[in-house]
Amino acid sequence: MALFEMKFQPGVNKQDTGVGATDRWVDSDNVRWRYGLAEKVGGWASLLTDTIVGVARKQLAFTDLEGNRYVGIGTDKFLLIYFEGQLYDITPWRTNSAGVQTTFTGSTITTNSTAPGTSITITTTSAHGLEIGDIVAFESVTMPSASALNKNNIEFTTSDRQVCQVITVPSNLTFTITSPTAETNGGGSDLTSGSSCTVSPYQRVGPSQQSYGYGFGIGDYGGTVTGVVDDQLDGALNADTAGTGGAGTAVTVDSTTGFPTTGTIAVGTVPTAELISYTATNATNFQNITRGALGTATPGTSNGQAHSDNTALQNATKWTNWGDAVNATTVTLEPGLWSLSNWGQVLVATIANGKTFTWNSGVSGDTKFTTRASMNTTDYVTAISSGDGNPIANGKTFTWNSGVSGDTKFTTRASMNTTDYVTAISSGDGNPTASRFTLISPTTRHLVHFGTETTLGDSSSQDDMYLRFSDINSINTFAPEADNSAGDQRLQDGTKLMGAIVAKENILVWTDNALYTMKYVGSPYTFEFEQVGTNCGLIGQNACCEIDGVAYWLSNNGFFSFDGTVNSLPCVVEDYVFDDFDTTKGQQVYAGINNLFTEVIWYYPGSSSSFNDKYVVFNYGESGRQAGGIWYTGVNTNAIRTTFIDATVYPKPHATQFNSSSTGTFPDVVGSSGLGQTVYFEHEVGTDQLNPDNTVTTLTSFATSYDFAIQTQEGMGEFFLAMRRFLPDFKTLTGTAKVTVGVKDYPSSTSTDSTYSPFDVTSSSRKFDTRARGRYANIKIENQGSGEDWRYGTFQVDVQADGRR
Repeated sequence: MALFEMKFQPGVNKQDTGVGATDRWVDSDNVRWRYGLAEKVGGWASLLTDTIVGVARKQLAFTDLEGNRYVGIGTDKFLLIYFEGQLYDITPWRTNSAGVQTTFTGSTITTNSTAPGTSITITTTSAHGLEIGDIVAFESVTMPSASALNKNNIEFTTSDRQVCQVITVPSNLTFTITSPTAETNGGGSDLTSGSSCTVSPYQRVGPSQQSYGYGFGIGDYGGTVTGVVDDQLDGALNADTAGTGGAGTAVTVDSTTGFPTTGTIAVGTVPTAELISYTATNATNFQNITRGALGTATPGTSNGQAHSDNTALQNATKWTNWGDAVNATTVTLEPGLWSLSNWGQVLVATIANGKTFTWNSGVSGDTKFTTRASMNTTDYVTAISSGDGNPIANGKTFTWNSGVSGDTKFTTRASMNTTDYVTAISSGDGNPTASRFTLISPTTRHLVHFGTETTLGDSSSQDDMYLRFSDINSINTFAPEADNSAGDQRLQDGTKLMGAIVAKENILVWTDNALYTMKYVGSPYTFEFEQVGTNCGLIGQNACCEIDGVAYWLSNNGFFSFDGTVNSLPCVVEDYVFDDFDTTKGQQVYAGINNLFTEVIWYYPGSSSSFNDKYVVFNYGESGRQAGGIWYTGVNTNAIRTTFIDATVYPKPHATQFNSSSTGTFPDVVGSSGLGQTVYFEHEVGTDQLNPDNTVTTLTSFATSYDFAIQTQEGMGEFFLAMRRFLPDFKTLTGTAKVTVGVKDYPSSTSTDSTYSPFDVTSSSRKFDTRARGRYANIKIENQGSGEDWRYGTFQVDVQADGRR
């Protein structure tokens, strides 16, 4: 028989069956389609020898006025700056609404010598408000005088600042950290005498992953829910309707810091705790209480339960449906997220449902850039000394140390009181202290807070559908006045604002159900709001992007675009995505643009995964070639990302990969546990994955075609086919590509490899005899070795009818 060509259309079709997806590819991983041809994606290389502690949730690349390039990286624990091959920690300290840093001086340290271990207890002089997993810094540390740890001179004894993770919180005055070395001075009692330190908490960001909200059967059933403000009783509660000690209408605790003014507390252990509502607080009391709320009283009575002194309690203000399963689509604990924008050369960073901070990349004092290359650079001398040194003939050798100290911009943390860029509340005005996210409007430079406070400075007044914008070109003027353009607006369609991006002529604002445009119109209204779509809400803050005037986003209802009109994107992988997608973790979805290949990429968590483990790509540049658009998918562990930014400030895309079972190296967190590791990659580099330690991980890829059959007068699939040979046709091929011919007798059968499969194809290969026989056949193109690259052309094959069975 003569050879004939089989041309497969670009992209993957998973909406149809393997037989029904005529002329299409049906599966792929680490493959893209360009000019109609399938090819392996480009590789990626780590930009750092360090790895980042925690999971990255947001990136922003920007430049200062001198053209220096930076990337702000927000994780669930830290705010970092990437600057030309090095990381810097600029995480803000915990502050009050005026931006005043929280510190606990005169704290004491206790080590246990009777039961030697690595746990160290810190006791503060006032309520610390810390939670398990919080990050704290220690300064001016003096260990207990008799401690062997002190004698061993471990990290905690130095005068430098040490960063640690809070491991347990026994009370609101104590917490524990982990020492890298166990106490060895046995035979004595707990050692405290002579110890002292200053504790500075980092600003809390949020959980590493999105989880179900609060209630019976939700969160950490039978224990505490991580990320909730907790405290303990200061005095016993009786099984009655009264307050502490069986009198009054107040519950006394160590501190009410962090609790809302009006709300609910849960006293005891979930799920048998008692709920107590209150309408007012002072420093140590929840006032005007109602005991045994929502059916949590002593069984058979209307009385509250009995609780002993020091019983733990939690903020339960958002708990719902006590005693029943909570609908996970309406009650979730969102992950720690950041909004990152740049006000010129100033980074503006907002923690989700928290405060806004700024960091000025243009601050003076960068001594590394005012120090010239020298023959006497400290620790890197090249001058002749004592008869030795570098040769000087035909020119001398000089060194310049990029790691020299004195970079005040990098030792200055993001703050609410950055000079000229203050965001703290002052004189009744300033940035809100609780907002879902922020964005800076183009040209007019209004700082916009979405899902924010109706009363400035009162976080308990946060309204998820309410937004505020500052005065024009003013970063900290939000109180509307007759002579400014500050203002506010409450949108209506939805329950919460989910995300916003700057588009061609508008700001696009999504709720969980609708899309609005926000357009600058000038005085007196400043911005005009128009609802342009419904039933198209955004699934997560970072699940949207914009390129060339068109926005793309992922909703609970599918994929959408907006080019002036909301369009539902035809998607031939939609069922595949949504059938195995944990939509309750929508805030972990990240949409990225790879403009060089006209791709929009969504990374998302599968139904059985805590973190992103899948991706789906829409190729907007190629999609005019094929009805239903050109889509492709992947599950390769090495290819999954938590953030992705396109080549704008830097010439290649940058992305972050998270591994929950490893431990990051930057910042150096002493005694860290379960924080995970993020690797920072530059994409479209080489053919494989270059790791931080310079080892190479092979980047495998594959694409599988639909199941094709012989067309005869009697119909498709009536006869078995015999595939005698095929001629490989690769546009490019480096190394070895494997071609597997799969056959099956019936559409529902499992494909099996034909005789001689797989075939190793190199650039010198000419022809392969296959001896394949079946009612249906498919081909799979893949690579399994490092340094390999391929781009496939047309399948040329000798196929003939081979009788019935």
